[in-house]
Amino acid sequence: MSGGAWTVLAVAGVTAAYALGSRRLATTPLSSAIVFTGCGVLLGPAVLGVIDTGESGPITSLLEAALTLVLFTDAMTVRRRDLTRGGFLPRRLLGIGLLLSIAAGWLLAWPLLPGLTVWELALVGVILAPTDAALGKSAISDRRVPPLVRQGLNVESGLNDGMVLPFFLVFLAAVPGTSYAAEGVAGTFWRSLLLSTVLGLLVGGAAGRLLQAARKRGLITREWRHVYVLAIAAGSYGLAVVVDGSGFIAAWVAGFAFGHALRNVPGTPGRAAPHGTAGQADRVPGGDPEADRDRDTTADLAEDLGGLLASLALLLFGAVLLGPALQHLTWQVVAYALLSLTAVRMVPVALALLGSGLRLPTVLYIGWFGPRGLASVVLGLLVAEEHVAGTELLGRVVAVTVALSVLLHGATASVLAGAYGSWYRRAAAGAPAPGLRESAEVPAGPHRRRLGRPHEGPGTRDAA
Repeated sequence: MSGGAWTVLAVAGVTAAYALGSRRLATTPLSSAIVFTGCGVLLGPAVLGVIDTGESGPITSLLEAALTLVLFTDAMTVRRRDLTRGGFLPRRLLGIGLLLSIAAGWLLAWPLLPGLTVWELALVGVILAPTDAALGKSAISDRRVPPLVRQGLNVESGLNDGMVLPFFLVFLAAVPGTSYAAEGVAGTFWRSLLLSTVLGLLVGGAAGRLLQAARKRGLITREWRHVYVLAIAAGSYGLAVVVDGSGFIAAWVAGFAFGHALRNVPGTPGRAAPHGTAGQADRVPGGDPEADRDRDTTADLAEDLGGLLASLALLLFGAVLLGPALQHLTWQVVAYALLSLTAVRMVPVALALLGSGLRLPTVLYIGWFGPRGLASVVLGLLVAEEHVAGTELLGRVVAVTVALSVLLHGATASVLAGAYGSWYRRAAAGAPAPGLRESAEVPAGPHRRRLGRPHEGPGTRDAA
């Protein structure tokens, strides 16, 4: 049997085995990210050698597909009210905390990672800045945690992976020898940022309005509505790549435009209905009855597929990046990884939340739950494929940091969510009027996220 066939068999076996025990495992600290990453290391060349890592093309394609779907669906669910009414927390985390995290990661890499150029050090800070709420989903699914904190962490995670892309592309273009360097920072800014953004807006906005028109006239079934989302995500990515732009930025922006179009065409499905009248204003003569009963599932297939691809990406991450990295560990790499998960995240969060009125336990909780996941893996692999000096060290740093995040955030999410929720209950009961800032109202309709929907408790989706 060929190596490729063994790889397919191994990946299928791990996925099927986890699926069979997923409901029981969802109630334990053994998250899907821990299982898939650990199995990747075990099955990779560092241990059993079952997974063939000789061809990086298919692996890169899978990782890019996963990130494209995640970027599109995350952006698609974002509403303006998430950043306005009750949205001071994500605004501070994204507008202040993210920039400070990039700067802190850049500066801290300087003494700990000798041999990297100034722009490679900057890439380390950028790659490890975005968070992935799915790796510690209990932290934002536990109902004991106040909605302000759960939604704030969720919105931050849904947006910061897209927000770091411009920094990533500009810094990569500044590194001599990369494919982006030939075009220069100015060329990269034009094609990867401006042109890709315009294409994403056009594709997402037009596609959203076409879908609404088709639904209003009863021309599209629920199943094909789900497939349509996949086609638009892939199309926005591909169109940007054709013109040598950034497919990730185009997909992210297209998700915003697509979701906005679905919510802002009067009298059509997808627009929020008044409480108690869900679906009534959406029904039209000759319309699709399934769409009336299932108004808010347009992105479900894309989200579920993105979640599956993200899990497989972590399996391949364990085999391709983490296994070899563990064989060449240095104390500097481990030290930077630990500091990246603690000081580089928690200090900027604390500074961003100064004057917010949030209590210290809340600031610590938000600061700790900044897991690194899929975006860091994909961006790290894209840099590694450039084959310039320093990429091997950079890849090891990213691999060890993500691995520690998968382990530590996955193992502590449930325990710390319970402890913090208990503190919040006691503090809210004893707080004088008008109460804790943590008790502030937030917009209804929290986001769904990959690898499970964080606004549901473990296993609740299956039990429903």
